[in-house]
Amino acid sequence: MRISTLATATGLTTKTIRYYEQSGLLPAPPRTAGGYRDYPPEAQPRLTFIRDAQAAGLTLAEIRGVLALRDSGQAPCPHTAALIEAHLRHIEERITALTRTQAALRQLTTQAP
Repeated sequence: MRISTLATATGLTTKTIRYYEQSGLLPAPPRTAGGYRDYPPEAQPRLTFIRDAQAAGLTLAEIRGVLALRDSGQAPCPHTAALIEAHLRHIEERITALTRTQAALRQLTTQAP
């Protein structure tokens, strides 16, 4: 599958797909006789996972670790669950801090002349 088709299917840009390939998140695909990248069908779910994991707050390094486990034949589920739990705790801490900041700002607005 050509990169433009893959980009449309995953909602990513061709530049992003090339970046993921260069950074080792996506294996380099074979090339056609004309030199075009020819991505296999399994590239689409892999890119969808990368996109969704990044949207959930995982870093590319963390995603690379999950993919490395999966590529080696190990089940990445426990590792992934631990990463997600850590990110969830971090977000909850940020929400608590932002709620305190919001309350302090509201208090300041009542004191402003």
